[in-house]
Amino acid sequence: MKIISRFFEKLSVKCTEFAGSSAGFATALTIVVVWALSGPAFKYSETWQIVINTATTIVTFLMVFLIQRSQNKDMVALNAKLNELIAANEGASNRLVNIEDLDEDDLAEIRNRYHSLSDKSDTSKARKSIEDVEQQTA
Repeated sequence: MKIISRFFEKLSVKCTEFAGSSAGFATALTIVVVWALSGPAFKYSETWQIVINTATTIVTFLMVFLIQRSQNKDMVALNAKLNELIAANEGASNRLVNIEDLDEDDLAEIRNRYHSLSDKSDTSKARKSIEDVEQQTA
């Protein structure tokens, strides 16, 4: 099972890289131009139209998964980097490590709390953690 997983990981990476490249765009453009130019030869038939419709539907379907995979991987890496910065910063609140695991309501509550605290904090002074601001305003 691990071999299959690695295969699809490598395949998705290659496909994502190709799809986001100039060569990928040139390939897609070439296919569309060839299809359009072949219209007169096929008398612009329904089959001729179905070919491009089916191809674009399949490509779009697959690209949705590639984009989601790429975004998920980037988000995991970004979260790991931010967690490292939070953990390494002496004044930072460790309560925010892995905050991405909270549900939307909890995230909204925390966001609103930070907005409220930022309104109360004195921005002209040294940087402070959320705990420092909470203690000052308590």
